[in-house]
Amino acid sequence: MSDIITLTGIVATTPRHIMTAEGLPITSFRLASSQRRYDRGQQRWVDADTNWYTVTTFRQVAVHAVGSLHKGERIVVTGKQHIREWQSGERTGTTVDIDADALGHDLAWGTTVFTRSVSTPVEKEEPEVSGDEVVQGSDGGDADSDGAADSDDAVDSGDADSADAGSNDDDATLLPAADHTLAPF
Repeated sequence: MSDIITLTGIVATTPRHIMTAEGLPITSFRLASSQRRYDRGQQRWVDADTNWYTVTTFRQVAVHAVGSLHKGERIVVTGKQHIREWQSGERTGTTVDIDADALGHDLAWGTTVFTRSVSTPVEKEEPEVSGDEVVQGSDGGDADSDGAADSDDAVDSGDADSADAGSNDDDATLLPAADHTLAPF
């Protein structure tokens, strides 16, 4: 059985990063999570019992985790919880694993700097074009195979402001519709 769970804790081991034979990146580490409570008798904060988790991340989250997390840092983890019983000789135990969907530094304990990763677009093969086929022009409009624009692509230039309404090229880079990479915002 797996449940979605969110935990806070300390990275207890140095994150271990591997790449499978199929090219799947995996990063895993141990997380120590203990809750604090106020003991009125001692008039101080005390740590409750510590729960231990094995956190595993996959794909791009794994690549980012190994570059961002270090032993001793406080983090927040959200993911699927798996509880497994194990037996080794005379010893038995329970392991709690978290397959992390998202994780990051716990900002209640400090600050961090975020660096957005930019994925590279996948190269696509251009289809062969014969005489009268219509292809996407470099300006986004339809063009015949000879590069001439169709009459349907003409823009009424009577009001230049209406064509540019809501457009601010200084703030963002517009990408062609076929490109599925993220644009800066």
